[in-house]
Order: sequence, then structure tokens, then C-alpha cells
Amino acid sequence: MEKNMGIVDRSIRIVTAVFFSILIYTNQIYGTVAIILGVFAIIFILTSLIGWCPLYKLLGISTLKKKEQ
Repeated sequence: MEKNMGIVDRSIRIVTAVFFSILIYTNQIYGTVAIILGVFAIIFILTSLIGWCPLYKLLGISTLKKKEQ
């Protein structure tokens, strides 16, 4: 797996995942919406940690700058 996510992209995903988690934890959202956003939060954290997004690979996208490789 070749990395295809830059630092900014990874940071935005982590912040978004934390935001979703806070909304779920404080019961601001619940039910099906909470489950869906919880799954997205987990996916965002995992892809940020490994620096590789399978959807980016399929679409031929890379936010990784040459300097970060």
C-alpha cells in the first residue's frame, strides 16, 4: 500500500472523527445517524493512521505532496 494521504487531509479526518465521537458521546445525535457517523469516524481514524485511503486509490487521487513521501 503506497500512501496517498497528506498531513492536512489526515488531520482533517482526525478532527472530524473526534467531532463525530463527541456528538455521539454527548447524545446530540443518536440512533441510525449515530451508527453511520460512528462508522465514518472509525474509518477516518484508521485511514489517517495508515495514510492510505482505498477510495482515493480507486479514483486515482493523492493528497500527498512530493516532500512528504
